[in-house]
Amino acid sequence: MNSSQLNISKVPSELKFILDLLKDNFPVESNLALHKEIDWHTFIELSLHHRLYPMLYLKLKQLKTDTVPEFVLNYLSNQYKRNTLKMLRFSAMTEQVSRLLADNHIPVILLKGPALAHQIYGDISHRTSGDLDFLVPIDKLEETEKLLIGQGYVKDDYIKTVLNDWKWRHHHFTYIHPQQNIKVEIHWRLNPGPGKEPRFNELWERKSRSKLTHFPVYLLGKEDLFLFLISHGARHGWSRLRWLVDIQYLIKQQLDWKRVNLITRIYQYHRSAGQGIYLAKSLFNLELDPKMERLTKPHSAKKLAQQAVFYLENRVNLHSDPVPEDVANYHKSHLFALRSMQQKILFLMSFLYPYPEDKQLLPLPRAFHFLYFPLRPFLWGWKKVRKHALS
Repeated sequence: MNSSQLNISKVPSELKFILDLLKDNFPVESNLALHKEIDWHTFIELSLHHRLYPMLYLKLKQLKTDTVPEFVLNYLSNQYKRNTLKMLRFSAMTEQVSRLLADNHIPVILLKGPALAHQIYGDISHRTSGDLDFLVPIDKLEETEKLLIGQGYVKDDYIKTVLNDWKWRHHHFTYIHPQQNIKVEIHWRLNPGPGKEPRFNELWERKSRSKLTHFPVYLLGKEDLFLFLISHGARHGWSRLRWLVDIQYLIKQQLDWKRVNLITRIYQYHRSAGQGIYLAKSLFNLELDPKMERLTKPHSAKKLAQQAVFYLENRVNLHSDPVPEDVANYHKSHLFALRSMQQKILFLMSFLYPYPEDKQLLPLPRAFHFLYFPLRPFLWGWKKVRKHALS
């Protein structure tokens, strides 16, 4: 094996077939013999797990062969149509929420959803979306919440907080519309903290307008979008290939790679960027611009990319609780490895800041919450002793 390539020998053959389908100009038909042992039920499961069934359906439909069973094409066709209708509905909701906030003088940037699919792929049917993600200034959160509740949304109030740690430990609130079965996430950060990020005003200055809707809907500028998609995918271990396909297609667009290099360094995401680009290059045979290649030069880029193959080998799902203990431990270790030295120091220092669990362990009146700071090491030790005793 070429030393520059990743070792994917333990990746399921069905997933290798999916990777081949996603490569540009790859002669899939002439290489179908390599994939003759495919379990098509597993193929369908993986297409759903990785949220890639729209693109895979379009790819398989183009093959001039009867190797693909009819039931596979029929199933993917139905899923493709359902997703298209869902994305059309989401497009209407995107415009509705954007109009609601704009009419109340709240600047808003759409992070994902149909507008992202349209910008990256040129067609909303090519990408799936489970919810709508909007970014607003943190000082507009309360007003945004009132507006959504006025429209029938209900807040999923799962975030526990003490001493306002939600502002930097978390990054979004979730709202669900019971009648319309729509989930909206209102972000005030791109990612959970601790970590340095561009300010909303900076992102707003560099925003781009979507061509999907008549009413103005705004997305992140391309370089900021790259930073967001890279950090988001890396944070989830690239456990769904859809996030990496987003990177593959975004890379093909005209990005200012000098600026990408700059902002990934400023905000300490250069290790995640190197990992993501290395994965896209290796798994999709992607040709890289020399300026982009610089991010993959450090040894850490390949090492971190190889670590991410674990998630592909084991079909890891980080979104369904409970996550198996061995997977959870691997993921914690991998996330720490992704951090720069500066981020690691900040992350370790964040343990000195009180947690909501401290308030549960030792309830104190609000006026005395400041005492959780000096008590933090003792409460941490107490919690560990209790956990060990219970186990």
